[in-house]
Amino acid sequence: METRGIEDMFDFHRFPKDAFVLLLLLIYFPVGICLTIIRIFIGVHIFLVSCALPDNFVRRFIVRVMCSVLGMYVRQKNPRSRDKNTKLYICNHVTEFDHNIINLLTSCNTPHLEGSTGFVCWARGFMEIHSASGLEAVGESLQRYCLTAGTPPLLLFPEEDTTNGRAGLLSFSSWPFSLTESVQPVALQVTRPLIALSTSGSSWLMELLWTFFAPCTVYHVSWLPPMSRQDGESAQEFANKVQKLLASELGLVSTKITKADKAEHMKRKRHTVPQMSASVRPGSMGLGFMVQSLGADDHRIAKMAQQVKDVLPHIPLNVITKDLAKTNCVDTTITNLLENKEETTVEASGPSTFGPSKISAYSSGSAFTIKPVAKCFGKSPADRHLSLQERKEALYDFARRRYIEKHGLNQEDGQ
Repeated sequence: METRGIEDMFDFHRFPKDAFVLLLLLIYFPVGICLTIIRIFIGVHIFLVSCALPDNFVRRFIVRVMCSVLGMYVRQKNPRSRDKNTKLYICNHVTEFDHNIINLLTSCNTPHLEGSTGFVCWARGFMEIHSASGLEAVGESLQRYCLTAGTPPLLLFPEEDTTNGRAGLLSFSSWPFSLTESVQPVALQVTRPLIALSTSGSSWLMELLWTFFAPCTVYHVSWLPPMSRQDGESAQEFANKVQKLLASELGLVSTKITKADKAEHMKRKRHTVPQMSASVRPGSMGLGFMVQSLGADDHRIAKMAQQVKDVLPHIPLNVITKDLAKTNCVDTTITNLLENKEETTVEASGPSTFGPSKISAYSSGSAFTIKPVAKCFGKSPADRHLSLQERKEALYDFARRRYIEKHGLNQEDGQ
């Protein structure tokens, strides 16, 4: 199974990088704002109409025509391939409104597995499941639903999260394929000019507003022939087979990337601290720009790093930040950097690298001395603890005096 890079499967920025397309977006922006306001009022009327009319062909036709005013156009391919006896539709996931689009073409229910419940769940067109918590209990409830005569088919998204629909499909979860012996694959392609279809971490309400802002969003729905599970075939094997079929129909690749992998990737992107270039001297660049681009926690770390930098100006900022992320304490970081000279020397790079000779010269040139190690190893735990306390006190005293000397403070003010 071919694996496509996770960066290619999701959009992390709403606006295009191409200069010409960005210029077109700026020209269109006032028109998009006006469309958004108008479409919000129209959307309220569509919601009321969909609530008032019973679920039948007439209602789906009226709502589909009204949705085209919102810029949501639906095209379907091979509608005659839809099997009326199939109780489970399997579709790839591109936007937050895929289930609403499929519901414009045929009657189906999409269970609500996570997120808000109650009115919001119902208003978004989900079917709320009243069962015990846990995926196993949900699966049993949906299995009973599929066995009940006269109920509309289920529409499930085994990817369990959205992609940009351009690179590949997420790994299919196996539990939807254990509900019934046969499924009908539904291939969904979505196109939109100027802006991305969705961005990772954005809420469904924000995605709805951007849908109203965009000139149009075109949904292409292709109905594929039903597929049945073979004898001795596991649910995961059946899921992989359906995934490959949908990927082939869409011109994508089937990957092993899961919803959890996407969440972990997003978490890493949010918590990545920008590293300073090795070609820039740490003392020649302030933290102003860095602090503005970080979150609340990283802002605090950056301020603490500046305090340590005032005391130990020859230590690179990336080394200080790395140690602060572990200790979360200015004094402890200063102690670690003074005690672990060799390790600090290895981590430092570029023009900011300093060797043991510079550290010793710096220490000897100062009027203050520190006691790096005890003269002998204590024979008892009490002696070793006393030696450690003496070293800590000496290190704290050295750092305090260095700070007072740098800022020209009186001895009384620094205490």
